[in-house]
Amino acid sequence: MTGILSPLGKFTMSFIDPLLQNDTFLRALKRRRTEHTPVWLMRQAGRYLPEYRAVRKKAGSFMALAKNPDLATEVTMQPLDRYDLDAAILFSDILTVPDAMGLGLYFEEGEGPKFERPLDNEKDILELQVPDMNKLHYVFDAVTQIRKTLNGRVPLIGFSGSPWTLACYMVKGASSKDYRTIKSMLYHRPDLMNHILRINTVAVAAYLNAQIDAGAQAVMLFDSWGGVLADGAYQSFSLDYMREVLRLVKTEKNGIQIPSIVFTKGGGIWIDEIADIGADAIGLDWTVNLGRARAQIGHKVALQGNLDPMALFGSPEQIRHQVQLSIKSFGQRAEGYGHIFNLGHGISQFTDPESVSVLVDAVHEFSRLTPG
Repeated sequence: MTGILSPLGKFTMSFIDPLLQNDTFLRALKRRRTEHTPVWLMRQAGRYLPEYRAVRKKAGSFMALAKNPDLATEVTMQPLDRYDLDAAILFSDILTVPDAMGLGLYFEEGEGPKFERPLDNEKDILELQVPDMNKLHYVFDAVTQIRKTLNGRVPLIGFSGSPWTLACYMVKGASSKDYRTIKSMLYHRPDLMNHILRINTVAVAAYLNAQIDAGAQAVMLFDSWGGVLADGAYQSFSLDYMREVLRLVKTEKNGIQIPSIVFTKGGGIWIDEIADIGADAIGLDWTVNLGRARAQIGHKVALQGNLDPMALFGSPEQIRHQVQLSIKSFGQRAEGYGHIFNLGHGISQFTDPESVSVLVDAVHEFSRLTPG
């Protein structure tokens, strides 16, 4: 461990794992100078890869795949074997926590995740409890196995859905077009809504801490549906609970810092407030201008994002152009600022794998040409 001077002149300690062969992602999260802009992709292990589809078919179902540490490790490594990515992310699902609460997670082809036993009455809501983390041992076993398989190649990201996003599925029992069910509860019975969110907050923090204990080197909160909330409701029912999760989550293990990322899809109007809740980085969707976001939040946090996933359906020349625009928008890499290149949401299952190769190579190429 070595001492450094932060951009604000404050003496801090550097805790990046010295055994990592590529620590660019973690350095960017901590707003340290990097030789290039690191890149990873949300849903980088997924249906757009033929090798993933083959393993999914062999497993028989998504949950059978996710609950098998050997197969989860295999698909986590697949994009790293194809592309020069700067981080790996655990292959799992954001809804494993409510599944462990007894809600019965399952997937229907073409319809996304569903719960057999949604929280549709007051009695079930009041009986909701933080799950025994042993019910999620398959996730932690996968984290440990992936970390071992990576062998220091790149850092491993663990993750969870945010308390609000989990609740959106838990109350409705599936995804929603208008969020009428959960918003009705929010406005009609905020006491029940807050009860669910308090339980989810403790559960999510325990879940992330267990991933850290198993070997995750950074963690991310996916607030996928925070952006459907009205101003005011977002702060009360999503942001405040994510702040509490971050307060409860470990920030170091064995002297090594564990940075955190928060991503609210559709949350661009609240980035000032998101930057104040204790995360090391905030994820941005494609509606946000990176340069303006950087100027707005200054040295508070690093930024992650934010190419439109649909840009990957353009020509190779157009993909390279869009990457160049994004890197130019963020501006010069410098101590005190951090940028992790990513999409503004998950990669589409219909994406050509070769387009991802173009993107990853372009990020490294153009960022190395940008003074840093």
